[in-house]
Amino acid sequence: MNGGIFLIQENGELVEMTEQKYDSEDLLQELLSKYPNLLAGDQIDSESPRRWLLVSREFGVPSQEQGFDRWSIDHLFLDQDAVPTLVEVKRSSDTRIRREVVGQMLDYAANAVVYWPVETIVAKFEARCETRNLSSEKILEKFLGDDSSDEQFWQKVKTNLQAGKLRMIFVADEIPSELRRIVEFMNAQMDPAEVLAVEIRQYIGESLKTLVPRVIGLTAEAQSKKSGRIRSTKQWDASSFLTELESRRSKGEADVARRIMNWAESKSLWIKWGKGGSEGTFYPVLDHEGKSNRLFSVSTPGKLGIVFRDCPLETVELKLELFNRLNSIPGVSLPETSIDTWTGFDLSILIDDSNLKSLFEIFEWVIEEIKFSEVKQG
Repeated sequence: MNGGIFLIQENGELVEMTEQKYDSEDLLQELLSKYPNLLAGDQIDSESPRRWLLVSREFGVPSQEQGFDRWSIDHLFLDQDAVPTLVEVKRSSDTRIRREVVGQMLDYAANAVVYWPVETIVAKFEARCETRNLSSEKILEKFLGDDSSDEQFWQKVKTNLQAGKLRMIFVADEIPSELRRIVEFMNAQMDPAEVLAVEIRQYIGESLKTLVPRVIGLTAEAQSKKSGRIRSTKQWDASSFLTELESRRSKGEADVARRIMNWAESKSLWIKWGKGGSEGTFYPVLDHEGKSNRLFSVSTPGKLGIVFRDCPLETVELKLELFNRLNSIPGVSLPETSIDTWTGFDLSILIDDSNLKSLFEIFEWVIEEIKFSEVKQG
């Protein structure tokens, strides 16, 4: 055990707090769910402290396509860069924490990157919020701030999984030396994946309790190898967006984006610009009756995205009508599951003048429906 912690109270009295083990593994798991900051995101990245969004506890992991869950990870978090973070909790008294837990975690990670559809992650997050009578949209909006849209965020989750960019964290009241050495070795060797351990010691004195987290695995070698990762933000505008889009994709797609901006201006819409460090996004926005309604997004990877879940249309029937109208554009094939979440298609489809004209007509209909719904409510 470590030495105690001494707390000086306002009345000048000294409280000696001594380390105590957790009564159960479930208690430590519950603390992490309630206080995600115990994962010490500021220690993991001091320049851009990691923030955590809990997707779910006991997140199932299948071992084959559309198969039943074979394993269950204790917690699945996402950080602000949409990096899936798998957390496995063990008490130091559990002998499996020395070696067996490493094999378990690698099983989880290896199968998650192959068999976790992002739609499942979205559904788990929304279900968790619903069981607590919380708004998943508001929680995600608060978590992301102005840095990203929820559509862009979930797309990044999908991209990170496909690239094997995830984080594995072992959590315990005390990390044994055997696990420490394995974590430090794996984190130095693995890229873009990250492997860490977080030791969360508990100190109790009188009626007070203190939790002290410490991150393990951030060796100088590992930090040097992973230092090239960029987590910057950037304020995009029309010029920088179009230049980046033409560079990444094509002059034709950049012209499509320019024509969308011009159309938005002709319809008295305004453009909201994203702040992604490496990917630019803009959203045509309709301000009406005190509400700002995002119609769709356009991004530098060459995508036009729609979030049906947050669509400003009033009814499910109208959202379904929008879904069907978009699918009537030649080359667009939105999956039926997207009606409950987000989806998109390639900007290249809109290089065809008739397709782009159809898109404009569809969203002019959306604008009229939004205005008409306000009239009906009035």
